[in-house]
Amino acid sequence: MKIIRRIGPSPRKRGSISGETCPDIFELSDGSFAIIGTDATEALQDELPADAARADHERIVVISRETLIRAKADIPDR
Repeated sequence: MKIIRRIGPSPRKRGSISGETCPDIFELSDGSFAIIGTDATEALQDELPADAARADHERIVVISRETLIRAKADIPDR
């Protein structure tokens, strides 16, 4: 599995000059997406709806609204 491309503008283009707040979205060679975000598993685990679950190897990550909205144009329809 490899990173094929970034989805949306780079953190620097979104205003992160310190490199400390760098949520990011990447498309992978298998068609999946990888997200760099803040781990919020502990804070949100008990907030999941009854029909949602998280495996032990999965984490709940948070990215800013701006990150996702600005990536929208680069997200494929299929």
